[in-house]
Amino acid sequence: MANIKLYTIIFVALGAISTTQFVVESVLPEGLYWFGLVAILALSTMKAFAVAGWYMHLREEPRSITYLAMAGVFCVLALTAGAGYSVV
Repeated sequence: MANIKLYTIIFVALGAISTTQFVVESVLPEGLYWFGLVAILALSTMKAFAVAGWYMHLREEPRSITYLAMAGVFCVLALTAGAGYSVV
């Protein structure tokens, strides 16, 4: 049986991070665009690792599957960076 207390703590932490993202986006003045972008990307990365680690159970999988998932994340980041570079 899954540890309900642990999953509840993670759920609350994900909610807090989402609220922080909203506050950063809403309150930050336009002059600090890059700071806000970096902050939101960092918070989103934290949320993605938490979801993948606990809710998708990658912590208990063999390391090869974890590395495969990390390779997919790296590919997405590389494609996003390339698309962003070609737009600018």
